Parts: sequence; C-alpha cells; structure tokens
Amino acid sequence: MTQWPIPAPMQAALDAAHAAANAGEVPVGAVVVRGDAVIAVAANATRSPPDPTGHAEIRALRMAAETLGQDRLLDCDLYVTLEPCAMCAGAISHARIARLYYAASDAKGGAVEHGARVFEQEQCLHRPEVYSGMGEAEAADMLRAFFKERR
Repeated sequence: MTQWPIPAPMQAALDAAHAAANAGEVPVGAVVVRGDAVIAVAANATRSPPDPTGHAEIRALRMAAETLGQDRLLDCDLYVTLEPCAMCAGAISHARIARLYYAASDAKGGAVEHGARVFEQEQCLHRPEVYSGMGEAEAADMLRAFFKERR
C-alpha cells in the first residue's frame, strides 16, 4: 500500500493532538482551513476548564466562526485526528463545512462511519464530503498510547 504524505493541515491537527496529550487531555486535534489559509487550530480541552463540549472540532469551529465573523463556514474544510462523535458531526453539519478529513476511525464513539452515522440521516440538512485515513497510523498510535498509560 502506498503511503501518501500527510497534508499540512492534518499535520497541524496531529501536532495539536500531541499538545493535548501533553496537557493530559485525550489527544485529538482539529484544524479549519479556507483555501490555503489556516483559520483555526484547536485541541481537546474537556478537563481544564471542565467543559464536556470542549472537543477539538467544536473549539476549532468556534474559533473559525469568530475569526470569519459568521456562523456558516461554507468554503471551509475541517481536518481532525479522530472520527467525530455525534455532537461534533452535528456541529460540522450546522457550520456547513464543505469537506471533512479525519485520520483514525472510532468504532466506539464515532458517528460518521460508525454509530449514529449522522450525515446519513434524513434530518441532516448538510452533508460534507468525507475523507478518512490520512495520518491514521500516527493518530491511532497516539490514542492507544494515551489510554494505555492511564490503565
């Protein structure tokens, strides 16, 4: 199997995930881009401050909306290191993200290709193009190491 280079936005998301792990957070990072411009970079931050909605995707979407001064991120793409959960997939749809790129699948908590499959639901009003697998090995290894250390 051919290994393709990891695009710069996914590498930035992986770097954010490493920073999250170093801060004791679940290692997930997200990056919003518009064209070639990085609009927002975020990492998981659910523990400090305590915020159950502090997922990397939500934080990156909030930053991008604030930076652009609009709630619809129509021409933006989202790169994230882990398959989004149902909450994040819903936010991605509401933000009208054009393309979603994620590294590692999440059979337990993911809601794109697993679980709720949010974008496949009739009630989902916007479905981004979805691409998975770029940077998967690094993201999956990081997550496994993080949880192994805590068990």
